[in-house]
Amino acid sequence: MKHLALCLLVLPLGLFAEDKELPLVLPKSVALGTPRPMKINNLEPVTSAPRKLPKVPAAAVNLAKGCNVTSSAREAAAGDFSYLTDGDKGGEEGFEVELPRGAHWVQVDLTKSAEISAIALWHFHRERRVYFNVIVQISDDASFKKDVTTVYNNDAEGELGLGKGKDYCYYESNEGRVIAVPAVKGRYVRFYSKGNSAGPSNDYIETEVWGVPAK
Repeated sequence: MKHLALCLLVLPLGLFAEDKELPLVLPKSVALGTPRPMKINNLEPVTSAPRKLPKVPAAAVNLAKGCNVTSSAREAAAGDFSYLTDGDKGGEEGFEVELPRGAHWVQVDLTKSAEISAIALWHFHRERRVYFNVIVQISDDASFKKDVTTVYNNDAEGELGLGKGKDYCYYESNEGRVIAVPAVKGRYVRFYSKGNSAGPSNDYIETEVWGVPAK
């Protein structure tokens, strides 16, 4: 009976071991200088406090690695769309795909629907830039005309016509931007932006989409 009682105590505790901290591997910091003060109303305050990574299911993996990438731009101004999912997060020149000036998006096809729990995104991070109108959406519709879930939006004025966002603009760094997602189901992830504090281009390094393929 003592053994049975022990099992009854241990098994419920095991149920809480299903999630894990997002196993994010950061690239080396190659940033030049310190961030310049900027007058941006929704700019995230700079802090030295370590960030807390979200929890994801134990079975979650980076579903985006090696996946096909498309864009609103007919072709990249520099680099290749595939850089976004090639697994290389380095911040040196030549690691980024540059989209033309103006509002553009890049889109990752996960090949099948998945339950997404976290997204990590890196723009060009050799300079302490701030990227504007950053919006991240998930859908099972490749055209993003229906069943769209917005999981990040720092477009405070609604310039892109996708609604006014309440999320922060932020200084880009080797830490990227980690977005906790409340288990949203979808096959496609789309990333919008409209220029940055150093110029009108849209420069992406890498994205990771953490989740579990839908059964």
